Amino acid sequence: MFSHMILGAAQGSTLYVGDMLFYAILFVVLMALIAKFAWGPVNAMLKERADRISNDIESAEQAKKEAQKLAEQRKEALDNSHAEATTIINNAKNSGAKERELIVGNAQAGAKSLKDKAKQDIEQERADALKSAQDDIASLSIEIASKVIKKELDENSQKELIDSYIEGLGESK
Repeated sequence: MFSHMILGAAQGSTLYVGDMLFYAILFVVLMALIAKFAWGPVNAMLKERADRISNDIESAEQAKKEAQKLAEQRKEALDNSHAEATTIINNAKNSGAKERELIVGNAQAGAKSLKDKAKQDIEQERADALKSAQDDIASLSIEIASKVIKKELDENSQKELIDSYIEGLGESK
């Protein structure tokens, strides 16, 4: 029945059913051998490769997440260091301002103290000069009075009299 079939370009070539059946059986046997010995290892190798690629992708995603986490931590640490630096600078400015105020206050207190001391010294010198002038005036008055009266007066009583007179003059001003 199939013996009349002619294949190909060559004339007189015929296809034999026995050959075709032999080739079909060989093909089925070859496919069974490939399925038994080669298909399992090839599938295992492909599965292993797919698992490795999947693991690599998961590892890459994990590494990316860790990198993002580290970047956030570094950013946070940088922000904290900026805030800490700002705090340190502000504290230094405040300390400098307080120190300046303390130094200025001490200088002003020292200047006021020197001014008060100078006023006291001036008052003391003035009182001493006034006392010295009173004593000189009293002595001169006694000399003048004794020359005018031509008799010697008691020096202490005369001094007291002149001092009271000068003090009376000072109070009336």
